[in-house]
Amino acid sequence: MVPQHRRSGIRRLASIPALLTALASLSLAAACDKVPLLAPSGSVITIFPTAPSVGLNGTVEIVATVIEQGVTSTPPANGTATATPSTDQAGSGTPVQNGTLVSFTSTIGRIEPSEARTQNGQVRVKFIASGQSGTATITAFSGGASAKIENFFVGAAAAERITLSASPQNLGPSGGQSQISARVEDTAGAGLIGVPVSFSASTGQLSASTTVTDETGTARTTLTTSREATVTANVAGKTAELTIGLNPRTGVTLSGPATPVSAGLPATFTVGVGSTANVRDVTVDFGNGRRQSLGAISGSTTVQNTYATAGTYSVAAIATEASGFTEQVATSVTILPAQPPGVIVTPSTTTPTRNQVFTVTANVSGATSTIQEYVWDFGDGRTRTTTGPQTTISYPDVGTKTIQVTVVQATGPSGQGAATVDVRQ
Repeated sequence: MVPQHRRSGIRRLASIPALLTALASLSLAAACDKVPLLAPSGSVITIFPTAPSVGLNGTVEIVATVIEQGVTSTPPANGTATATPSTDQAGSGTPVQNGTLVSFTSTIGRIEPSEARTQNGQVRVKFIASGQSGTATITAFSGGASAKIENFFVGAAAAERITLSASPQNLGPSGGQSQISARVEDTAGAGLIGVPVSFSASTGQLSASTTVTDETGTARTTLTTSREATVTANVAGKTAELTIGLNPRTGVTLSGPATPVSAGLPATFTVGVGSTANVRDVTVDFGNGRRQSLGAISGSTTVQNTYATAGTYSVAAIATEASGFTEQVATSVTILPAQPPGVIVTPSTTTPTRNQVFTVTANVSGATSTIQEYVWDFGDGRTRTTTGPQTTISYPDVGTKTIQVTVVQATGPSGQGAATVDVRQ
C-alpha cells in the first residue's frame, strides 16, 4: 500500500499536464484575438466623402464599403471617391464579414478613428481638417484591398469662387466709407468658414488687408476713400473685383441684385436719377452686349436682364442731361453657373430579397425647368427611361446594388442621384 503523503504527490504531478494544456489553450486564444480580421483576397473597397470639401477647421464623414468578389467602377472627378483598379463595370458581390478591420490614412488633417470595423460591409469615420489648407488624399485599406479619395479640397484649397459686395457701392460726391464683403464658396455654392481673404484697393484706405471668413463664409473690411476705387479680394489664386463709385451731379444711381444670380434666371437692377435733375435719357449697358434705353425717367425704376453664361459682368447706367452733358455710374453682377437640380433616390426597401419587386422614387428639388425624362441605371447592366419619377425593379441575385438616376431637363443641366440596396437571399 502507498502511503497517504505519496498518493497526494502523485495526484499533484498528474494534474500538471492538464494545467499546461489549459495554459496553452488560453495563450492560443489570446494570440488569435490579437490578429485582426482583414478583407479576404478579391475584395474591393469603395470610399467617398459626404461633402465635396471641408472648411479649414471643419470635419466631414468618410464612408467606406468593403465587398467580397466585387469589381470597382470608373473613378469620378476630383474631390470624390476613386478606387484602384478601375473598370467600367458596376460593383457587385457581398459585404465582408462583420468586424473586418479597415485602416485609414490622410496626407493632411487626420482620420478619427484611424481604424474601424465593418458592420454590414460598411464603416464610417471622420476627416478632421485641423486648421491646414490643401488637397488631401485619403486612403482606406484592409488586407490586400485599398481605395483612395484624391484631390479632396480642404480650407482655402476648396475655394471655387469669390463674390464681392459693398454697402453702399456708390458714395457721396466727396466720398466716405463703404463696407466690403467677400463671400468664399466651394463648388456646391456653400460658404467656406475660417478662410483668410486678402483685400487691396486702387485708392483710399482699408481697415484690414486680411480678414477671415465667418460662419456664413464671408470676410469683411471697410474702405475709406474720397475718389472712385477698385477693391480686389484674393483667396488661393481666386480673385474678384468691385468698383466703389461716387454719385455724380445728375444723381444717377445703379444697384444690382443683392445676391448672385444663376445663369438663365433674370437679374434685376434699380436705376434712379436726382429729383432736381433734368435728364432726357438713361441708357443701361448690361455688359453682355445688350443695351436698353429708359428714356426721360424721374425718380427710380427697375429693369431686368437674363445672362446665358456664368461670369462677372460690369453694368453701366449712362444719364444724359437736356444740355447733352452725360454722366455714368457702374456696378457689377456675379452670375453663377446654371445649377443642376438636387436628386434624392429613395427605394421602398433597402433590403429586398431575391426577385422581390420594389419601388424606387426620384425626389427632385431646387431650380428646375420642365423635366423631360428620368434615365435609370440599376447597377447590373439594366437601364430604363421613364417620364415619371417612379419605377419598379427586382434583382435575381444577392449582393449590394447601386441604383442611379439622371434627371434630364428641357433647359439647364441634368441632376443625378443614387442609392444602394442590399439584396438578400
